[in-house]
Amino acid sequence: MLSVPASAWLNSIGQLISVLILFVIVMLLALLTTRWIARYQQGQMHNQNLKIIETLKISANSYIQIIEAGDVYLVIAVSRDHVDKLAEFTKDQLHIDAANTAGQRIDMGESFHDILEKVRHHLPKK
Repeated sequence: MLSVPASAWLNSIGQLISVLILFVIVMLLALLTTRWIARYQQGQMHNQNLKIIETLKISANSYIQIIEAGDVYLVIAVSRDHVDKLAEFTKDQLHIDAANTAGQRIDMGESFHDILEKVRHHLPKK
């Protein structure tokens, strides 16, 4: 075997540990920055009069959305270059299933472990 001085081993291990520490610090900063931006954007959108009720993807760059604007609900088609109004409804004309729309929302407080358990629950057992 090759003889490697102990100081070279300690130097290599020290470099590895310092790179791992820097990696963890960068990942924590990325996590904190992402959470801060999400809270900031949520605060910006909280006091506005427009709300997206439902979105349906119809192609790679095209969506149909139902938007609440005050007491009026608008159905719009959104593509890369255009936004077109398709229809206008009142709240009485629109059927909103509260249980269905609640399931479509993303819970930002849900941990990765909870999501993983849900996926494992739905996988077929061998």
